[in-house]
Amino acid sequence: MGSALPDEDEQGTPGAPGLHDGVADEDDAERSARHKDDRDFVTALARGLAVIQAFTNQGRQLTISQISYRTGITRAAVRRYLHTLTVLGFVRCQDGTRFSLAPKAVSLGNAYLSGSPLGGYAQAVLDELSETVGEACSMAVLDGNEIVYLARATSSRIMSPSLNVGNRLPAYATSIGQVLLAHLPEAELEAYLAHATFLPFTANTIVSASGLRAALEGIRNDGYAIANQQMEVGLSSIAVPVCDPSGAVVSGVNVLANSVRTNATQMRNRFLEPLREAAKKLGEKASEKAATRA
Repeated sequence: MGSALPDEDEQGTPGAPGLHDGVADEDDAERSARHKDDRDFVTALARGLAVIQAFTNQGRQLTISQISYRTGITRAAVRRYLHTLTVLGFVRCQDGTRFSLAPKAVSLGNAYLSGSPLGGYAQAVLDELSETVGEACSMAVLDGNEIVYLARATSSRIMSPSLNVGNRLPAYATSIGQVLLAHLPEAELEAYLAHATFLPFTANTIVSASGLRAALEGIRNDGYAIANQQMEVGLSSIAVPVCDPSGAVVSGVNVLANSVRTNATQMRNRFLEPLREAAKKLGEKASEKAATRA
């Protein structure tokens, strides 16, 4: 591994903006300070996971300096974490300087999916839904300020690369995210609104806490959310919540369509009832699997 991690990379990537130790060290110091009184918190494990999470669709191959910048961990520490992850088979080195996740990393996500109450049942329901409506559909859950896609199905008519399983999107700009936020307890919603950063992905994106609050009130009353080109121009979606037997919202499902072919009224008329039926099936499947494990 020593030859795979050359000293010149420790100096940073020439011409790369913002790759400064000061920024990285400050971020890592803040992270450590947050948990300094928690004697059971394992900082090394947290940093190793942060290194894994640094790899995204926009950064599938990264240098030590780039990972350091993304995580706030010093380059020397990143070097050690990469070495460990490479030895364990979760990371591989491409050309001596650039790193990427190895296939073994998929097992981390699969462990969650196989242990989820919905598990593999979601795929069959989504496949049926996609066949019925003739459009792509997805299922996602809320994780912090983002949604994470757990399953998808497509009729091949439309599917954005950003909707692959495992991908994350900001909750406020997606139909599933909005329908999940609408059903949060008031205290959790307040915390979300206080910390969310609103970016204008398109001209239709909701970019304020007050605007989102108003939208969520309507979504809560209607029982569904329609995001008209809020995340991506030309792509609209309609989503409904998936509820467990107690009525608690556990995930969301949506149908996606080209906004030129299908307007909001057409989406509601064509997709809402099939979506609700799929959500009901998913809730029932979750209940069945939970009962089996009890």
